[in-house]
Amino acid sequence: MTSSDAARPTLDRLQRNALVCGVIGVVLVVVLGMHDTQQLLRSYLFAFVYWISIPLGCTAILMLHHLTGGRWGLPIRRILEAGSRTIRLMAILFVPVLLGMSKLYLWANAAIVGADPILQNKHWWLNPTGFVVRYFVYFGIWLLLVGLLNRWSREQDQTGNPALADRMNAISGPGLVFWGFAVSGAAVDWVMSLEPHWYSTIYGLLFIAIEALIALSFTLFVLRMLSDFPPLKDSVAPSHFNDLGNILLAFTMLWAYLSFDQLIITWAGNLKEEIPWYMQRAFGGWAPVGVALIVLHFFVPFLLLLQRGVKRRLKVLSIVAGWMVVLTLVDIYWIVVPSWETLAPRVHLTDIFAVIGIGGLWVAAFAWQLKKLPLLPLHDPRFEGVLLHEHGD
Repeated sequence: MTSSDAARPTLDRLQRNALVCGVIGVVLVVVLGMHDTQQLLRSYLFAFVYWISIPLGCTAILMLHHLTGGRWGLPIRRILEAGSRTIRLMAILFVPVLLGMSKLYLWANAAIVGADPILQNKHWWLNPTGFVVRYFVYFGIWLLLVGLLNRWSREQDQTGNPALADRMNAISGPGLVFWGFAVSGAAVDWVMSLEPHWYSTIYGLLFIAIEALIALSFTLFVLRMLSDFPPLKDSVAPSHFNDLGNILLAFTMLWAYLSFDQLIITWAGNLKEEIPWYMQRAFGGWAPVGVALIVLHFFVPFLLLLQRGVKRRLKVLSIVAGWMVVLTLVDIYWIVVPSWETLAPRVHLTDIFAVIGIGGLWVAAFAWQLKKLPLLPLHDPRFEGVLLHEHGD
């Protein structure tokens, strides 16, 4: 038994269409970027940062579920596991960034570093060799955690060994710590170092919140797509949706808090090496994007997710979740792209096709992984009696 037979045609169609879009997107972004390799790499990096946020967030939420044992995680566990396994694909897709780092990062250019005392002081960390070594460290941590959790989950389906649930619980605590350090380091290396004179001590935490928010939003969107098929059709209830909606609300508030906290600390310090990052994003052509994020990425979903009726209806909740998936793309665009488009947003065709290309390949890989296992975990002791309880509630 693998995935639900009823859901398989839908997943097959999703995989096929996504793969076609991905291949076309990659071809177009390469063709369009041939005359401007630097812009090609910039668009690629922006799209990569967005799409890797989902599997990284899925990994964290999966460990959070194993750590707490909450029933909220049971309907989405297979979606989280499938998302986490796409880390392998993202490790491969990062190779173009490694090959083109000299065109993306000032600190990778020896001539620029030689004339800049600040970059010289940071050279012990920001250097090409360290960048490559840390790439292997980050993905090594993520792949190890993903490999163990998914292997034990498959064994649990096959053997019903109750000790495997304890094993997944035991690794999830320290796993979240190592995952967090790796995500923070990657955020600094891949994004913050685009403007190496600027720094933020909570930058890594902000990306942790972003990844958790988009991963849960994407998961809820997929859950709605599969909820009409057995066995999910007969095993999810409004109480599950309410719990997941509350968690989505918590992640939304965490994102807003960390974003505001970083702004206030930077603004209050008013240091010349810190304030320019916000000056170019909060004023001029980028200001409307920032305002839109405040209103549409926080206030609108915040007010909606306060409503119990919204959280207990998966169809409505999935609309809010899909909205958050789109707005997170805008958020990452606002964080990353002003590093080179300093005056105002300027959307390039390579930006669009890079998002479509990498996204298509990722969604195809996700659908392929989701078909490998049953849509609900088998023999998990935490799942016993849940159906009876929910339908008797």
